[in-house]
Amino acid sequence: MSTVFASRPVRATIALGLLAYLLWLSNPSEVGRALAGARLWPVALAVGLTFFDRALMAYRWLALLGPLPPGTRPPLLTVMRIFFVSTFVGTFLPASVGGDAVRAYALSGHRVPLSLSVASVVMDRALGTAAILTLGLGAMLLAPSLEIPGLVPVFVAGALLSVALAVLVFSARAADLLTHAAGRLPFPRAAGLFNRLLDAVREYRYHHRALGTVLAASIGVQVLRVLQAYCLGIALGVTAPLWSYFLAIPLVLLVMLLPITINGLGTSQAAFLWCFGALGVGRADAFALSVLFVALGVVGNLPGGLLYATGGLPRHAS
Repeated sequence: MSTVFASRPVRATIALGLLAYLLWLSNPSEVGRALAGARLWPVALAVGLTFFDRALMAYRWLALLGPLPPGTRPPLLTVMRIFFVSTFVGTFLPASVGGDAVRAYALSGHRVPLSLSVASVVMDRALGTAAILTLGLGAMLLAPSLEIPGLVPVFVAGALLSVALAVLVFSARAADLLTHAAGRLPFPRAAGLFNRLLDAVREYRYHHRALGTVLAASIGVQVLRVLQAYCLGIALGVTAPLWSYFLAIPLVLLVMLLPITINGLGTSQAAFLWCFGALGVGRADAFALSVLFVALGVVGNLPGGLLYATGGLPRHAS
């Protein structure tokens, strides 16, 4: 635990340093003018879309909890509170990993075995990433004239990882090989925990309908995020076409998943400058767009903040 807390100042320092450098690179006065001149109605529309995507994210986790054995499923209100509060708490933790860890731990305190709790979060994150890749690859096929340096290797690497996970879930031979490899490690307890998690993840191979539902919902979430960014671009006067957002935002989202900084600060700005700069958007506008996009995520987490302020996470079942 002390290691986690020790790493937080390091991540915060990296985030602030990267943010300051990219702001300097983008000309702070021009960024300020872009933000000050943002039109309000597209921003309001983006905020509305954010609450839709949070509802869809909650729904897909509920779908993944459906296959839990009878007697281990917490009440609906408990699950919803865990989801929204953990999303809010994740705002102050390393991108993606922090909120996921809080969600898995909190759920495990309500008669859900830890391995099943972690498996539901792992599959939620994996299917969400697969949806990002699906959207990005689809945009590449439909808009081949739009080019972003490094786009193809990132998407191909992500696709290979998604395929590897699918093989692990559905192939008994692949799972046996990995279990055998884990058993040869000099850490029997860790190997036992890993094998229980692997068994829990592989239980989803019997629930094709739930996996299909979650993948479809995840694609819906990513489409909403692209539309949010497009609305914010309209607010700033960015003239890039909609299809360019379908190409750039999936790549931005993949970068934001990296647990390098707190809440993706710094890395998200770098990703926006990288992607939108390649599409002809000026640095100041790209930086301003990244600020609004990250702020939009914080706004979407505010319902969880209200729940946290009025009771925090649900108490563990005794």
